[in-house]
Amino acid sequence: MLGIDPGSRCTGFGLISESSGVLNLIKAGTVRTESLDDMSMRLAKIFQEICRLIDEFLPAEAAVEEIFMARNASSALKLGQARGAAIVACAHNNIPVFSYEPTMVKKSIVGVGRAGKDQVAFMVARLLGSKGGWAKDASDALAVAVTHLNQRRASRLKGWK
Repeated sequence: MLGIDPGSRCTGFGLISESSGVLNLIKAGTVRTESLDDMSMRLAKIFQEICRLIDEFLPAEAAVEEIFMARNASSALKLGQARGAAIVACAHNNIPVFSYEPTMVKKSIVGVGRAGKDQVAFMVARLLGSKGGWAKDASDALAVAVTHLNQRRASRLKGWK
């Protein structure tokens, strides 16, 4: 399972697996772009790095955080483009993509939709049996991945697909 927290300067990613209800950390990190680079080059790097992760780890599904709000229209557009580059990388590799709102991710992980990044990072580390220490964007990506696995498990219990 690949979780993605998109950003035009820093895109977080997290790869986890689940076996008999136990979550396992595979890899977490960030794709950092140069702020002085042309936007097209930044988007290409996000696309290429997500494709590389997919080639290396072969996730069956991906979960991407939705855009919550931006300071201005320009920021929202850049964030949307970065999100699009990540989604296209998954689609290009035939990986189904699921989207989750930030408040839903926070509520799923911490129990509160307005939880802070530190609270989310702390709980993600506990859920994965790790000491954490990842970049905040990587922690957020792991939270999206955990949320998807939780949603998938809940759907199975309710008899949904």
